[in-house]
Amino acid sequence: MDAPAIRWGVLGPGGIARDWTAALHATTASRVTAIGSRSLDRAQAFAADFGVERSHGSYAELVADDGIDAVYVASPHSEHREHALLALAAGKPVLVEKAFTRNAAEAADVIDSARERGLLAVEAMWTRFLPHIDVVRRCLEDGVLGDIRAVEADHGQLLYPDGPRRLAAPELAGGALLDLAIYPISFAYFVLGGFAAVQATGTLTETGVDAGETVAVVGPRDAIGTLGSTMLAKTPCAASVSGTAGRLEIDGWFYQPNTVRLIDTDDRELDRYDSPSREHGLAYEAAEFARLLTAGKSESDLLPLDETLRIMQILDDIRAQLGVAFPGEG
Repeated sequence: MDAPAIRWGVLGPGGIARDWTAALHATTASRVTAIGSRSLDRAQAFAADFGVERSHGSYAELVADDGIDAVYVASPHSEHREHALLALAAGKPVLVEKAFTRNAAEAADVIDSARERGLLAVEAMWTRFLPHIDVVRRCLEDGVLGDIRAVEADHGQLLYPDGPRRLAAPELAGGALLDLAIYPISFAYFVLGGFAAVQATGTLTETGVDAGETVAVVGPRDAIGTLGSTMLAKTPCAASVSGTAGRLEIDGWFYQPNTVRLIDTDDRELDRYDSPSREHGLAYEAAEFARLLTAGKSESDLLPLDETLRIMQILDDIRAQLGVAFPGEG
C-alpha cells in the first residue's frame, strides 16, 4: 500500500486479469481505470465487477486512453508480442504476463521496442516479487547456505484434457512448459545465477503440445537442478535449495506467498519465515512496477529484461528438445 498510486489499463479480461485486479484493488493504492477487450460486452462486464471507469471494445482504444499510466497485458501467450508492441507504440509502459511471449525472438522484439522508446517493461513473473522469495534472495547473498549444490522444484496441475482449451492448442502456445514449467525454471535460474547446461525429456499430447517435462540443469558453478512440470496431475509444487551449510525448503505452491524454512545439515529447523498473507500475491509485482515507473526506471533489478530474454531462450531450447513447435513462429 506504500507504493505510489498509478492508473492501469488492463488488456484482456480473462481469469488472470480478474485475479490481478482484485489483488491490486485490495492491497495497493493503484487502480484499474480502463479495461480493453475485443468484446465490448466482456469489457463492460469486467468494469462492472471491479468498478472500472472506462470500457473499450478494442485493444487499440485501450492503449490510446489518456487516463492510464501503464498497460497490464493479460492476453494469451500467443498474443503477448502483438499486444505489448501495440501498447509501447502508444507510449504506454507494459507489465506483460508470463510467459513473456511465445519465444525468444518475440521477446527480443518487445524488449527492443521498450528500450528504443525508453519505456518501462517488466515480465509479470509474480513469484520474483514476493516477500518469501526476497528471504531466499537474502540468504543466497549472505551465504547462509554455504556453497549452493542443488535446487529442486516442481509444478504440476490437473489441467488436461478437461482444463482450458488453450492449453491443448498449439496455435495458442499451449502446453505445460509456458504455463507451469516456467515457474520452477525461473526459480532455479534465479537461485543458480543462470544455467550452463539444460537437458529435457517429456511427453506430448495428441495435439502436439507438451503434457509434461523433466528438466535437468547445471549452474555456472556446477550446482545441479531437477525441475519438473505436468498438466496431467497435481504434484506437491514444492521447492528446495541445498548448500554445504544447510538448505531452504518452501512448502507446496512454492511460487505463491509461502513459508520458507532454514534446515541445517542434521535436518533440524533453525529458523522460518511466514509470509504475512497468502492472499493477493499478484499485487507485489504491480507495486514494484509502480515504484519503478514513478522513479523513471525502464526495467526491474529483480527481473531484468536480459534475464527474461535468456529464460525465453531456454524455453525455446527445451521445446526443441521435446519436438514442440507453434504454428507461425517462423
